[in-house]
Amino acid sequence: MEHWPVGLAILIVLLLAGVPIAFALAGVGLVGVAMIIGWTPALSLIGSAFFDNGREYSLSVLPLFLMMGNFVVQSGIASELYNSAYAWLRHRKGGLAMATVVACGAFSSVCGSSMATAATMTRISLPSMRRFGYPDRLSTASIAAGGTLGILIPPSVILVFYGIMTQQDIGKLFLAGIIPGLIGIVGYALAVKISIGMRGIDLPVETKLPLIERFRALKGTAGALVLFVFVMGGIYLGVFTPTESAGMGAAGALLLVVVSGKFTWGGLLNVLYDTMKTTAMMFFILFGALSFTNYVNMSGMTGDIQNWLSVFGGSPVAMILAILVIYLVLGCMLEGLSMIMLTVPVFYPIVAAQGFDLIWFGIFVVVITEISYITPPVGMNAFVLRSVVPDVRLGTIFRGLLPFVAMDIVRIGLIIAFPSLVLLLT
Repeated sequence: MEHWPVGLAILIVLLLAGVPIAFALAGVGLVGVAMIIGWTPALSLIGSAFFDNGREYSLSVLPLFLMMGNFVVQSGIASELYNSAYAWLRHRKGGLAMATVVACGAFSSVCGSSMATAATMTRISLPSMRRFGYPDRLSTASIAAGGTLGILIPPSVILVFYGIMTQQDIGKLFLAGIIPGLIGIVGYALAVKISIGMRGIDLPVETKLPLIERFRALKGTAGALVLFVFVMGGIYLGVFTPTESAGMGAAGALLLVVVSGKFTWGGLLNVLYDTMKTTAMMFFILFGALSFTNYVNMSGMTGDIQNWLSVFGGSPVAMILAILVIYLVLGCMLEGLSMIMLTVPVFYPIVAAQGFDLIWFGIFVVVITEISYITPPVGMNAFVLRSVVPDVRLGTIFRGLLPFVAMDIVRIGLIIAFPSLVLLLT
């Protein structure tokens, strides 16, 4: 008798109970494999998952990109990006909120973390929006939604995880995330206009700056632009491997800190400590997921789920839509990283068997995961904002996010209808 439904149910219960995802995945994987092949080979497999994978050279891309993001946060470049974006959008109604979205997207291109983007931009942009009379519902929603771009626009830690689990080229995944990320920025800017129009919000509009002044405002973004082009251009042209580009990006981000005059030895130690701590946490999560993957492969879970999905008559699009619904439901119960680690080992063999490109599927999954960061009850970005500005209620933030979630649904529809939007640069 197949016992994987029990194992999957236990895993979900453990995650909902607050058990760390690494321990939950590794524990269920270990016990599940032991039930199938015995304890001695099961212990050997989990040891291999942790020890052998821990020595993989390709995994060094993760701490290097984390270090790059930490240096970028320390450089203070986020405020420069925000000021530059506002210089171009100040004459539009809702210009501050639109500038926040654009600045979030730009900051994500050199940071790679959704929650770090949301926390940083909250401190920078929220005071300005409040000063100009923006309602909290709109201002906090624009920050929370803009922050989700951090897990899609490269370099993205989530895409690194996906690439390792599915053995896909991380450089191609990064390139594939660029166009959907840009579509996300445009969609969120439209969501700002929709929010203003639906609620009839009266906001001040400043005079349009001369073109020369707007170009001068871009001076402060030069460092971030050069860093992004250097890292991604190196991958695109084949000059660097993803791991080498991560090392070059970390060195370039350190240079940004030095040039900005914010380098201190104490700050350097903090960056190294935060990088080490986050790397250890993420490695445990990744190795736990690989242990769970062994259980998925041995238990027959993938084949059974594929048989269940055959009810859609073998239609690949219908199957993708069914997977989309599953992700949307799980997004209401699990945070993004847990959701990806739980589902990708199950779904990617099924999707590959239907002929879908796994690079495309990775972007599809990450965009859906973005929605889970801004939907109740576990929308992590909303909780990040709440921790920074405790005077704003969670309900206020979530209500303001409805137009942004709608734009994400539209973006997913475009990605399904036009796969070339994802694969064009790869």
